[in-house]
Amino acid sequence: MAFRGLHEHSLDAKDRLTIPSKLRAQLAEGVVIAASLDPCVEIHPASAFATYAGQLKAKLNPLGKDARMLRRRINYRAQDEQVDSAGRVKIPKLLLEHGALEGTCVIVGADTHLEVWNPERWADQVAVMDAETGAIAEGLGESDWAAG
Repeated sequence: MAFRGLHEHSLDAKDRLTIPSKLRAQLAEGVVIAASLDPCVEIHPASAFATYAGQLKAKLNPLGKDARMLRRRINYRAQDEQVDSAGRVKIPKLLLEHGALEGTCVIVGADTHLEVWNPERWADQVAVMDAETGAIAEGLGESDWAAG
């Protein structure tokens, strides 16, 4: 099942974020919380994180500098966690800082994972998406994918 939707939840005093109840079953086996390449935090099902990381570096020489750098970037700010019995997951301090997260957070379904955004950063992202996705979609119509 894909992660979809937009939810607002607040971090508690122990930096735990409540996962929306309808999404918890997909994360019951555990999660990997990681710094996104965007200014947000990603929450992946544990079993899917290796696939995601592999896709990012698939076209790189595994011994090359770029691959080594990307492996470090993806993994040094990633943390294995469990969703607790109340449906919460602890966000590590390093990731709170990366996402500028405090208080209310916006949880966004991003198909294969969840993204956790600072509300102001999310508003900025929505403005960029709204301005650019028409051109991106138009470009898809010109690609080999669309011919398929």
